[in-house]
Amino acid sequence: MSRYDEEAKYDRPKRRTRPRTKDRPTYDDAVIAFVTTRDRGRYTCWVGDTTTGRQVTAMKARQLGRKGVIVGDLVKLDGNATGDEGSLARIVEVLPRTTLLRRSADDDDPIERPLVANAEQLVIVVAVANPEPRTGLIDRFLVAAYDAGMRPLLCLTKTDLADPTPLLDIYRPLGVESVATQQGGDLQALREQLEGRTSVLVGHSGVGKSTLVNGVIPSAHRAIGVVNEVTGRGRHTSTSTVVLRLPDGGWIIDTPGIRSFGLAHVDPDKLIDAFPDLADLTVDCPRGCAHTETSPGCALDEAVAEGKADADRVTSFRRLLASREGREQRDSEPTT
Repeated sequence: MSRYDEEAKYDRPKRRTRPRTKDRPTYDDAVIAFVTTRDRGRYTCWVGDTTTGRQVTAMKARQLGRKGVIVGDLVKLDGNATGDEGSLARIVEVLPRTTLLRRSADDDDPIERPLVANAEQLVIVVAVANPEPRTGLIDRFLVAAYDAGMRPLLCLTKTDLADPTPLLDIYRPLGVESVATQQGGDLQALREQLEGRTSVLVGHSGVGKSTLVNGVIPSAHRAIGVVNEVTGRGRHTSTSTVVLRLPDGGWIIDTPGIRSFGLAHVDPDKLIDAFPDLADLTVDCPRGCAHTETSPGCALDEAVAEGKADADRVTSFRRLLASREGREQRDSEPTT
């Protein structure tokens, strides 16, 4: 008989694996950390308060699957979270986000691009001159802030080159708070707005974001660019999102210069919720009302006619609605 009989049957060895269990680790003793940077699959996290904490390098645990981890996330760390050189922790859980700043790739792309989590304040940095302010982009930043549940703050730079009043007048009906700065000037008013908060700085290139960061955090040493005299546009000096600690408590999240900001993901009904006084007036609107100036029977028009709503505020709100649906090309056009 042949050693390998063709009719012989051989059973496949049984897999010796432990039976699956529904019990999963709770990580009750895990360390809570704040994600400050991401670089090629490695995350820099901050453990502890802003003054006595430590940096920890971590990687995402396999169990998180395709769940994304972004700057600003609060996460649970397992493994070696000492922060010692050569140590590596694992991100095993992402805690629920209180806010989420996001953008669409463009107005025709419905895919959301999460940028920053858990920030309280969106600081919209705008130069009043050199380069000229672009109200279309400012409006879109405001829409993004309201959609994310963040407090918007308008920070005007280079006010020594031009009068900021005309620009402030545009946004006064919306009740947006603002601070004005100038080159080499005092930044105390800005520091007071930043202290104790997690703030995201946004703005297109050349408006002076890096200069502001260096002013409030001297140790930051952010690179500073110049504005092209021909195109009127700045050169990108910040190439990635970076979280920096404020000396008196709080965080600044500096983002690369942005020339467009897609808002295809924003629900118009959610936008009006950011204006409770106007939202209360729309309860009598027809079903499906878009609240625009061409919407038939919109209760906002009646409220303005009866003096129950400020006409300038309604107009400003509708401008934000229009900016959500506008094309990106508008944002590159300077105001006149």
